[in-house]
This record gives sequence, structure tokens and C-alpha cells, in this order.
Amino acid sequence: MKIKYLVYALLTIGIIGFIGYRITENKSNSGDSKDPKGKGKSMIVNGMVVKYETFDNNLSLSGSIEANEQVEIRSEVSGIVEGIYFQEGSNVSKGQVLFKVNDLELRAQLRQTSTREGLASENERRAKLLLQKEAISQEEYDLARADLKSAQAQSQLIKAQIAKTSVRAPFSGKIGLRSISPGTYITPAILVAKLVNTGKLKITFSIPEKYASQVKPNSTLTFKVAGSDEKHTAQVYAIEPEVAVATRTLQVRAIAENKGGKLLPGTFADVELPLDIIKDAIVVPTEAIIPIQNGKKVFISNNGQAKEVMIETATRTDASILVLSGLKAGDTVITSGVMSLKNETPVKVKIK
Repeated sequence: MKIKYLVYALLTIGIIGFIGYRITENKSNSGDSKDPKGKGKSMIVNGMVVKYETFDNNLSLSGSIEANEQVEIRSEVSGIVEGIYFQEGSNVSKGQVLFKVNDLELRAQLRQTSTREGLASENERRAKLLLQKEAISQEEYDLARADLKSAQAQSQLIKAQIAKTSVRAPFSGKIGLRSISPGTYITPAILVAKLVNTGKLKITFSIPEKYASQVKPNSTLTFKVAGSDEKHTAQVYAIEPEVAVATRTLQVRAIAENKGGKLLPGTFADVELPLDIIKDAIVVPTEAIIPIQNGKKVFISNNGQAKEVMIETATRTDASILVLSGLKAGDTVITSGVMSLKNETPVKVKIK
């Protein structure tokens, strides 16, 4: 029985000793995490010293590629399609007949009106002779002349309708897929095909209003399309005269040669628009920037502590961003671990 109590006592002493050891160890670890002054251990971060440099101010934008000219091919008259004279997806020339609508009824009407016009012309001639002989009044002659003019106008109208039965290409370009076949009854509401001129292409994009004064007509820009690293050039030829109120942007349009037809209308373009070259610019890495509700901020190192600084930025590249205000040459900007920092956090900066 005494042995049993002795075992329990030893176990109790052992457990109490282990708990005391763990408490002492935790206090020791807690003490190690603080500096001699009792503050938190300094956080090791990367940083850079701000200096002035020359900045090629290129604006990266998204744009859309459009055909230089494009039109929907439709018939102006209703009727049966008599013939189709183009191949889908082929190039056509300006003035080329694309398809023909049956005009038998219109030609019959033209013959009828031509007969009436001839009769009215003869009546006008006779009335003129009788007027000269004072056999009829001026009013009677005017009626005969009005009948002639009406018949002539009717003939011209029908001739114009007949001309519209031959639908021609308004410009040279590539025609798309057709939606009709010979024998189709067509009306002006039916879209036959689309015709586009892709020899030149338009690139349309929008720039923030603060850059409006830096974009001029005849400026040269470069752009790329998805799936290709090839750079193409274009020239600005038109600028919208007013800023869009809803987006605070200004729409710009450039034109580019489409040699070989590699570029297709409707695709997106990654546009690089050169702006003014800035001397004595302050540029920081994008990873140093923290977006917040009221703008952007960075942390700088000030006497071994992190200090929050509000900044105003402008152009952004893949790796850096132009800072307009908030920083000066000589500031040490923290570039790593910024999301974990707070004001007055102790930091130890490794300059890169």
C-alpha cells in the first residue's frame, strides 16, 4: 500500500516538473522574440532607394480592330433571286454585280409606261401646234405638257427600280457568307452577306482624360493581337472631340495596313501608345503598391520603422508604376511583405 502511494507521489511530482519546464521554455521563447527594449522583433523586408530616372511613358491599353469599310449587302427591291455571281469568302471589285433579282414584271411595266410616254409626247406636240394657231388655250396645252412630264417621270422611276435589281459591290473588299440561294424570294429586310474592306484596319481605343492633351493626330503606336508576338504599327487619324462623361475617357482611332490579311476585324488589340518622355521621374515596382479605397499607398522605412505614405500614380508597365506625388528621391520604399505591415512596424530593410 505504501509503495502504491509512493508511485502516485512520484508521478505527481514528475507531471508538475514537466509543466513547470514548459512554462519556463515558453517564457524564454517569448523573450527571444523581443528586442532589448521590449519591442517586437524587426521584420526583414526588401526595399529600394528612390532615385530620379528617365521614364518612357508608354500607355498600355486595350482596343478593338474594325474593318476600314464594312457594309451589309441587301436588295432594295423585292423579288425572286435570279442569279448569284460571287463566291463566299472571295474578293470582289467595286461595281461588280453580286446577285440579280428577277425584273420581268418591272420590264413589262416599263413597256407600258413607254407607250404612254410616246402617246403623251405626240399629244403635247399637237397641242403645241394648235396653241401656235390659237386653236386651243394655254391651259389646254399645259394639261398636255403635264401628262407628258408625268409619263416621263413614271418611266424614269421604273428604270431606277430595274437598275436596283442588279445589286453591285459599293467598294472592293472581301465578301462573307451568303444567306440566299437562286430562287429565294428576297426583300429589303433580308441580309444577303457582309462586305468588308480589310486592306486597312481601324484600331479604336479609349484613354483616360488626363492624357488627352498628350495624344495628337498622326502619332504612331504599336499593337499586338492574341496568339501572336508580332508587333504592328498604326497611325492616329481621329480623336473624339469630347470626353465620355460616364467613363471619363477619350476615344481615339488609328489606322493600320493589313499586309497579307493576317489581322481580322472584330479581334482585340493590346495597344502601346507612346506619350511624353518624362525626365526626373520616380518609378517604383508594382509589388510595392497597395490599392486602398481612397487611392494607393506604399510603406517607406523611417528610422527602422515602416511608415505609410499615400501616393498618386500614373502610367503602369508590367513591372513598375510612375509615381506623381508622395515620394521623393532618397526615400527607401519597402517592396516585399507590404501586406503584413502597419505603421511603426519595426523593419530591417535589405536594399536591392
